[in-house]
Amino acid sequence: MTPWFDDFALLLRWFHLVIGIGWIGASFYFVWLNNAVRPPSPPNPGVAGELWSVHGGAFYRVVKAAGAPSPLPDPLHWFQWEAYLTWLSGLCLLILGFWMQPAAMVDPSVASMSGPVAAAVGAATLAFGWVVYDLACRILSAHPLKLASLLSAYVASTTFVLFHLLSPRAALLHVGAMLGTWMAANVWTVIIPGQRAMVAALVAGKPPPLERGAAGALRSLHNNYLTFPVLFTMLGGHFPGIIGHTSGWAIVLGLFAASLGVKHHLNLHERGESAPWALPFGLILAVGSLYAARPAPSVGGTAVPVAQIQQIIAMRCLPCHATTPFQTGFSAPPKNLVLETPTQIDAARSLIRAQVVTSHIMPLGNLTGMTEEERVLVDRWSAP
Repeated sequence: MTPWFDDFALLLRWFHLVIGIGWIGASFYFVWLNNAVRPPSPPNPGVAGELWSVHGGAFYRVVKAAGAPSPLPDPLHWFQWEAYLTWLSGLCLLILGFWMQPAAMVDPSVASMSGPVAAAVGAATLAFGWVVYDLACRILSAHPLKLASLLSAYVASTTFVLFHLLSPRAALLHVGAMLGTWMAANVWTVIIPGQRAMVAALVAGKPPPLERGAAGALRSLHNNYLTFPVLFTMLGGHFPGIIGHTSGWAIVLGLFAASLGVKHHLNLHERGESAPWALPFGLILAVGSLYAARPAPSVGGTAVPVAQIQQIIAMRCLPCHATTPFQTGFSAPPKNLVLETPTQIDAARSLIRAQVVTSHIMPLGNLTGMTEEERVLVDRWSAP
């Protein structure tokens, strides 16, 4: 990768993070607002709910209209571009970081697959996942429990399959990208068009299409619950205990379910309601999943000479982690980690263990052909 490529990827990641924070922040605020407003006392014609809040040294009164005001205020603010730009920038990152990098997509120890085929699997996951989700919502919108069960089963099966086809980190990111696609496409194809249809009907003096509003409300609720799992997929790939576990897919699903329990508790709390099981369920499941994700203990055995480890590092890691890498496609050592001297190698002992032993992420795509016997030796040398 050339320096300009790295700089562009960094700027793109920064943009994705900033615009994503804007989308999530606006989404959370409006869900909280809808949950927190209360009917005015005494009743006020045309007002369905209101609340007072204080922030930044000022008091604010927010009013939720009963229906649409007449005439409609100008300007009327819409919230949509945050969703579109977050998804587009995320897709670009997925293409640059995975679809164009076969070594990041494929793990030979997981499955034998070429880079283009793996990229096609990733793209199909996003496209086919949206078709399944959208059809399920349209068919089962009147049966929320059946819909939730079907979608949960689909996410679980997709996660299981991807973890057995792609590299663990690529699998995790593609599950998150699929859920993020659902969220952005909900805004683009259902929520915003429904809002525009209702506004257009009101301007024309016609009855608003309430079914469009109900469909948008359902998709907004889904987006609210999906946010925590999507955020986890963005961060979980940095934890070797999760993506390096032999049952990493199950740990991911356990943490998904835990996040849904916590989010359900928060939503009910904002409405002044409660479900005594939701928060304990989420916390217990999260603790249990993280406990299961703990790295396995060292295999033990006799001590490994440092010279032997240096030899392994020189053959399998140094092509990328040299001051001037000689592995094709690398212009600088990844994460600025140089492993040329015994001191540098010893200082990176815990990091080497996490990447080589616990998660098997490195060498990337096993480009240099590290053997399982060599990983065992690194395990014995790096054990705490």
